[in-house]
Amino acid sequence: MQYFHTRFLEEADHFLASLNRKAVRKIFYNIDLAQQTNDPRLFKKLQGDIWEFRTRFEGQQIRMLAFWDKTNEQKTLVFATHGLIKKVDKIPANEIQRAIKIRTRYFESKLKK
Repeated sequence: MQYFHTRFLEEADHFLASLNRKAVRKIFYNIDLAQQTNDPRLFKKLQGDIWEFRTRFEGQQIRMLAFWDKTNEQKTLVFATHGLIKKVDKIPANEIQRAIKIRTRYFESKLKK
């Protein structure tokens, strides 16, 4: 059963394009698993409405920050805002703020349509 569908916003696409193909394949594999399971090792709430897809690849901690859009009753979406390679234990506050701003812009533009 698929609990949600994942979409990638522009900054997330740019981040993925900067990685090697094997890393991207592992990220997509983990996201696919996260869509079908409830595993916090793969998809975890960070703060407020911001979540993270988690991937470990060749010793690197790769994170894709994301948020939920449950406005469509037929299809629950999760939007990946952007990605980073984690260098410290916690996700830096400025990265969470960046995801919050992207989320706000997304919902504001959705209301205008």
